[in-house]
Order: sequence, then C-alpha cells, then structure tokens
Amino acid sequence: MGVNIDVCDLRAWFGSAEVLHGVSMHVRSNAVTAIIGPSGCGKSTFIRCLNRMHETVPTARVRGSVNIGGFNAYNGTPAVDVRRRVGMVFQKPNPFPTMSIYDNVAAGLKLNGFRSRRDLDEVVERSLRMAALWDEVKEVLKNKSGASLSGGQQQRLCIARALAVQPEVLLMDEPASALDPISTAKIEDLIYQLKERFTVVIVTHNMQQAARVADSTAFFLMGDLIEYDKTEKIFTAPADKRTEDYITGRFG
Repeated sequence: MGVNIDVCDLRAWFGSAEVLHGVSMHVRSNAVTAIIGPSGCGKSTFIRCLNRMHETVPTARVRGSVNIGGFNAYNGTPAVDVRRRVGMVFQKPNPFPTMSIYDNVAAGLKLNGFRSRRDLDEVVERSLRMAALWDEVKEVLKNKSGASLSGGQQQRLCIARALAVQPEVLLMDEPASALDPISTAKIEDLIYQLKERFTVVIVTHNMQQAARVADSTAFFLMGDLIEYDKTEKIFTAPADKRTEDYITGRFG
C-alpha cells in the first residue's frame, strides 16, 4: 500500500544556485498528487529529492527532511533503500535496450537477490498486468527486446519495472509528454488505477492531464511552492493570483 510523504523545509542547490526554497507539503497516501509550474520552477528537482536522485548530480545538495511512511529519507538511510521504496518513471522511456521484456522487468529484482525462477515469473507477470501491458507482450516476453516496443509500450514497461520491486511511492516525471494521444490516455488510465496500491506523484506541463488524474495539485514557481490544494479548487478557485495566471495561460 501507499504511504504518506511529509516534506519539511526542503531546500536544494546545484552548486551555489538554490533551486528549491524551503518547500513543505504533506502528500497523501493512495492518491495522485500533480506538480505543475513553468519550466525551470523546480518541479523535477522536487520529486528527484524524494528518492535521492537529486544527489546523483555531483554539485547537488539538499537540506530539510523528507519523511516517507515513517522514515526520514535523509537521516542516514542508504539511498538504495530509499529508491527501493520510492520508484521513479522518467519523461523519456528508458528500457534496457539489450534485455528482453522479461529481463527488463526482472532487473531490479535480480539486483535485490531474487533467484527463484517461479518467484521471478510471478512478479514479472503481476507487474506487467499492473502496468496494463501483459496481454500485449505475454507471447514474446523472452525473445523480444524492450527497446523494440512502441513508445507507449516502452513507458508502460518502465512502469512495470518500477513496480516489480514493490515500492510504496511511484514518482512520474512527465511520463506521457513524449507519447501520442492514445498512449497518453492509456498512461492516464493506468495512473488512476495505480493509486489504489501506491502513492503517486506526477510532474506534468499538461493542465488538462493534472485536472484529469490528480486528487491534489501543487503549483511551483521559481523554486517556491505557491499553492497546494485539492485539484478541483486549484483549477476553479485558486487562492493565489499567480496560480490563476498560470493555469489560464497568462504566463508559463
């Protein structure tokens, strides 16, 4: 099941440039939270801080706390343990090109010590079913490369790969921005279903997408969290004029 995330006074830098300025917010479990805002406002940095991906950049540093279901991601917890609990799907599908569909999904499990073929088979099938991809690939699991799938299928394969290690949180950084409308609709349907089992945080530039899939929406601007509320309220009666200006297209 998903877990709550409590972010307190989160600040992030690349070198001397501060890109997040003391962000605090509570992310509800088993819900979809959308992060919106113009390019360069800190959206992707924020979600990368939630699973310690931010620190893979040599000049990056973070202050503040990120409490995920009762443990502080920055309080001596190894980054690999954080990322096991907090999966991530990126903007551009990134299946391992030399691996079969099956091995793409099983990769994280094998790294974590899974060796039983029966267990691997069960988890691979379950993860592909959760990602709404099983029926499309079950006949070619082991003899077709993940990179040979269509763009939309590749993204669902990456979602299956993230789900296979049974995280509690799934982060998605513009997961449909490179996809056609039909594939986008499939990803959105999938996001709606996944919140029954996971906490989902999605970065999107697409206002309509946020309105369709998110229970809550956070608006970021120049590294600050400007407004965070139920999605319906953000889009129909925002409390801050800057939020209204952004969602009505006056800037951004």
